[in-house]
Amino acid sequence: MRIEADIYATSPAMTAMLCSKNKSVAKTLMLLMELLGTYSLPPEATYPIAYDDTWPKADGFEAMGDLDCQGSQPAPEGQAEARYEQAHYKCEPATTIEDLEAIARFAKSSSYASFRTAVKLARTGSASPAESLMFAVLGAPMRFGGFGCCSLPMGGLLLNYRIDFDTLAVNMSSGIPYAICDLYCPAAGVDNEYNGIGHELQNARIHDGNRNNGLKAMGIHVLVINRDQMKDLVALEAFAQTMHRLAGARFRYRIKGYRKRQAAWLNALRAGIGLAPV
Repeated sequence: MRIEADIYATSPAMTAMLCSKNKSVAKTLMLLMELLGTYSLPPEATYPIAYDDTWPKADGFEAMGDLDCQGSQPAPEGQAEARYEQAHYKCEPATTIEDLEAIARFAKSSSYASFRTAVKLARTGSASPAESLMFAVLGAPMRFGGFGCCSLPMGGLLLNYRIDFDTLAVNMSSGIPYAICDLYCPAAGVDNEYNGIGHELQNARIHDGNRNNGLKAMGIHVLVINRDQMKDLVALEAFAQTMHRLAGARFRYRIKGYRKRQAAWLNALRAGIGLAPV
């Protein structure tokens, strides 16, 4: 849209394409996950992330990114990890897969190769940076450094998928009518839950226990991934192997140097949301 002479406003999808020029696939993917999701990072995060810096900064320390603490809380004395996970706002999606695909067909320059690839990898429905990271690590093809779970049947991995409980499940969950799964794998019948610090509160633990009972009554396995495991490639590999096994699929690497690729992919994704490498 033309605002005035030489000044134009572009759609979120077009803006994402322009911002992706000569950027990595991982960094572009995390931007697209935010635009397709129901969260938004604060404006002050834009500049540091765009210039490969960490965000936010703790007083006197660089952000290490635990993914799960309140962004407004001060860091404890001597703690070299900024509090990150809740430092975002809820919002409506800024664009759609269809709009991104249309722009990707337009973006034929080699400068936008990362954008075209990221559009193919992106999914709707993420509710936080931690969920976007979890999806991209577990779901991306192995050639990028992911664990390939998006290749499983029945849609691979679904973000914030709702499962309505039957009567037995409602009774086992003490009246909870449904569950929203952070990252659901239909072929495996697995709900992957990111367990941030908010889940460690007493009321949250009680609710999570009741909810998980309801999911078990529905025949669904619940796998809980905590903040430390989101930095642990061996643990993440075990989660991926479990989903493949339950889906009746073989988990096998067909590439050399896969651990180096996984480490590079994880750190590139973390950089896309302002987190320091692990």
